[in-house]
Amino acid sequence: MNITICFASLAPEPWVQALQQALPGAQVSAWVPGAPQADHAIVWAPPQQFIDEQSGLKTLFNIGAGVDALLQLKLPPALKVVRLDDAGMSVQMAEYVCHAVIRHFREFDAYDADTQMGKWSYLKPRNRADFAVGVMGLGVLGERVTKALQVFEFPVNGYSRSPKDLPGIRCFSGTQALPQFLQATRVLVNLMPLTPETENMLNQGTLSHLQKGGYVINVARGKHLVEDDLIALIDTGHLAGATLDVFRTEPLPKEHPFWQHPKITVTPHTSARTLREESIAQIVGKIQALQRGEAINGVVDPLRGY
Repeated sequence: MNITICFASLAPEPWVQALQQALPGAQVSAWVPGAPQADHAIVWAPPQQFIDEQSGLKTLFNIGAGVDALLQLKLPPALKVVRLDDAGMSVQMAEYVCHAVIRHFREFDAYDADTQMGKWSYLKPRNRADFAVGVMGLGVLGERVTKALQVFEFPVNGYSRSPKDLPGIRCFSGTQALPQFLQATRVLVNLMPLTPETENMLNQGTLSHLQKGGYVINVARGKHLVEDDLIALIDTGHLAGATLDVFRTEPLPKEHPFWQHPKITVTPHTSARTLREESIAQIVGKIQALQRGEAINGVVDPLRGY
């Protein structure tokens, strides 16, 4: 069994060594143009040349949760694309989202501004019942986020394209239910997969449905958000602000208005990072299951985009 690793911006050597230790009977190597054919590949943003040369691949393991970049490539119809189920990302995402929600709810940005001026201030506590948090996308990461938010006793809404039933969560599903979900939401968390149908879905029309004073947290993909529409809604006062971890262009250009906007918090796509040890353990388990002829989780449906 041959396994190849192709990363656009990560050093492959630690992955090669760890995989070789976990699968001593396999031949593991980092891909270079013209390399021998492999049975399985572990990738992050591989070039089309890699796909074209590795025509004998059986499975393509993507080390991130989102596979939108892979599905933009010309992939052989028989190639099985597999995404990670979790691999340590869901708890990181829950941490990030809860931090962003609580920071906004408790008005810590306002306290920071006052303390920088040496001002001892007091803000009236907000009513938690008025801050319903809506989580768009109820996959592995989304479900973990809803559970974490419930610990802090926020009302939590959930939205997905197909029906879900989660304890303690008011669930909405389908395109027709999206306006109702947004109208019931004060803080919006986007965790939707990026597909042609969801691109630009956070726009003037949809975000205007959020309750006045709404807040946006985008931790999915930058292409979900129409950036000028967000800024306009914040500047007119309909939205209170946003925390953004993903962007249409990454790294975010220095001249981008998000950097200087006083009501937008920017982080460098760090809400949930791939953890190597957990990822390798999961990939090894899936490869071994495939060798036994067993079905595995995380196989991507190209028509649905996730």
